[in-house]
Amino acid sequence: MDFLELAKKRFSARSYRPDKVEKEKIDYILECARVAPSAVNRQPWRFLVIESDEKRKLVQECYSRDWLKEAPLYIVVCADYPSAWTRRYDGKNHGDIDAAIAVEHICLAAAQAGLGSCWVCNFDVEKFRSGFGLPPETAPVAIVPVGYAASEPDRPSERKPLDEIVTYF
Repeated sequence: MDFLELAKKRFSARSYRPDKVEKEKIDYILECARVAPSAVNRQPWRFLVIESDEKRKLVQECYSRDWLKEAPLYIVVCADYPSAWTRRYDGKNHGDIDAAIAVEHICLAAAQAGLGSCWVCNFDVEKFRSGFGLPPETAPVAIVPVGYAASEPDRPSERKPLDEIVTYF
């Protein structure tokens, strides 16, 4: 499938079958994330693959939604700020931006592999950091539940037309 078709196929899955995700598919998704671009090629990300029931419960304590419990695994993308590039003009650290690019590579790779995924950014970061023993300079940016979607949307999400979001100069 071409890229536009893949981008349109991807959706935020909020319902998962209990089927285990094959290791080959997890490895494919992680490889796609590993090759994501980053500012000055610093690659300031860390990927946590969370499959055990014990660790999945820790994640669920940080974002308590029933649908999240259905996903058989989570990939949490963390930004390692000291290793990220910082823009000298204003001191902007690009760790979050680079991590976000990797998150989208994960979501697109999951769709390519026939899996569902969803960005989850609204979670208790400090509880997560404490539960997983992350150092202060490393922050979880997004939890990405991954699994076989139990359902797909009836119709694609509505998108704004190009003429509403593009300005040519």
